[in-house]
Amino acid sequence: MLRLPSRVVKALSLAVAVVSTASACCIPPVLNGGQAKEASPEPGWSSCTEEARKVLGRVPENYSFQCRTVQVPQDWNNPGNGATMNISVVRARAGDQRDRIGSLLVNPGGPGGSGVDLAMFLTRGLPAEITRRFDIVGFDPRGVGRSDPIQCYSASDLDALFAADPDPATQADYDEVVALNKKMADACAAKYGPRLSLFSTEQAARDMDQIRKEVGDEKLTYLGYSYGTLLGATYAQLFPDKIRALVLDGAVDPTLDSQSSAEGQAKGFELAFSNFATWCTTNRGRCPVSGDAEAVVLKVMEQAREKAQVNRDGRRATPGWILWGVVSAMYSKASWPELGEALADLEDGNPAGIFALADDYARRDASGEYTNLFDANSAVNCADDGKPASLTQIRGLQAQWREQYPVFGTALAMGMLTCSVWPAARDPYPAGAAQGAPPILVVGTKGDPATPYEQTPKLAAMLGVGVVLTWNGEGHTAYPETSCITGIVNKYLVNLEVPKAGTTCPA
Repeated sequence: MLRLPSRVVKALSLAVAVVSTASACCIPPVLNGGQAKEASPEPGWSSCTEEARKVLGRVPENYSFQCRTVQVPQDWNNPGNGATMNISVVRARAGDQRDRIGSLLVNPGGPGGSGVDLAMFLTRGLPAEITRRFDIVGFDPRGVGRSDPIQCYSASDLDALFAADPDPATQADYDEVVALNKKMADACAAKYGPRLSLFSTEQAARDMDQIRKEVGDEKLTYLGYSYGTLLGATYAQLFPDKIRALVLDGAVDPTLDSQSSAEGQAKGFELAFSNFATWCTTNRGRCPVSGDAEAVVLKVMEQAREKAQVNRDGRRATPGWILWGVVSAMYSKASWPELGEALADLEDGNPAGIFALADDYARRDASGEYTNLFDANSAVNCADDGKPASLTQIRGLQAQWREQYPVFGTALAMGMLTCSVWPAARDPYPAGAAQGAPPILVVGTKGDPATPYEQTPKLAAMLGVGVVLTWNGEGHTAYPETSCITGIVNKYLVNLEVPKAGTTCPA
């Protein structure tokens, strides 16, 4: 499953809605109105306030937005062959900036999330203590968004993939899902061939160092969410002497193979759903489902196998669409009431709410079009996956995890099919110590479904210089969710003040 922080999931969904409808109706009112403060672009940069307006609807009045394209070798292992890729970069600068430290490079995770969009959204999300001291710099990693995007999945195939039963019963049903995954993977191989391996995390981490040079920073200050922690950890191993400060929020353990990673997510989503179900029983006014939430989800999915309800756009609410709607709501506790209403409506014959949640996750707009998030997600994950599970192993895990993780287990097992049938060379990222690097802040959330908390101390230990900061909260990622987490991270980013080992913030 994707690894994007909760605020990014919602923010990027809003971005898709705004771009697709050419309207600012859906942007939350907390945005400041007015015009962005224009500044004379530095050489190589150009004003991109209009691009920010497309993403945000209204731009903060006290910011300038400048963009540029950074050209990098297509293959850092063979830079002399002349082939290049274009990386799209944005720099947002507050008008009240003073005592500037440098740039804060940000990545939203995924893989496949747009760092350009994230940087624009963070102009209204980061504390003034940070925006006054740093330019906020975002980039779309190679193959993502505006950076020579990889595009090989059709909207119809993505619709079929999300609609597919996450727990196919017969071997014939299983083989049908395998065939769909293979069809999509073959479409990517036919278009990109051996270049598919060049979308790996290690190649993207080397791009980050080129961006550091382009913005004029001697050393890197970085905020990476979710998969962005893996990208940051890879950078730390490759360029330990080029680090000023790294915040890795929603940690991914690089030592896990694909099977262990998938099972960890199954456990994480089951825990998050159990917490949702408990909340549901004590908040019936906000969660009007008829009984135990887990029993309701399994019931409506089974009913959908017999006769799926039809949405107003003609789509059938299959078990797949239902599950992805549930998955979407697990990323943030703020979405729990929406899920409760959607499940109650589904029981009453109205699937609109569950489709709204699923479309948020899938980045599917009202016209049925998708961003390239999942094309890029597959290309990066599969390039990184040096030991994919076999089809036989996945079929076995489907049955095993059905018993162990009844809501999400089979979907996590089936999700490994993408890389099992991926017809391209692999380029696994390193998994070792960041020797010579300064202390790196690794932030974990106890109720995180997508990157379970257990991965936080493991990433910190692997790096050798990781310092763990814990939030006893719910949802995916922590900064800047609470004053405790925010204060500690701010002190680290600004003053390089490292918290004491074992520091924990209350929910």
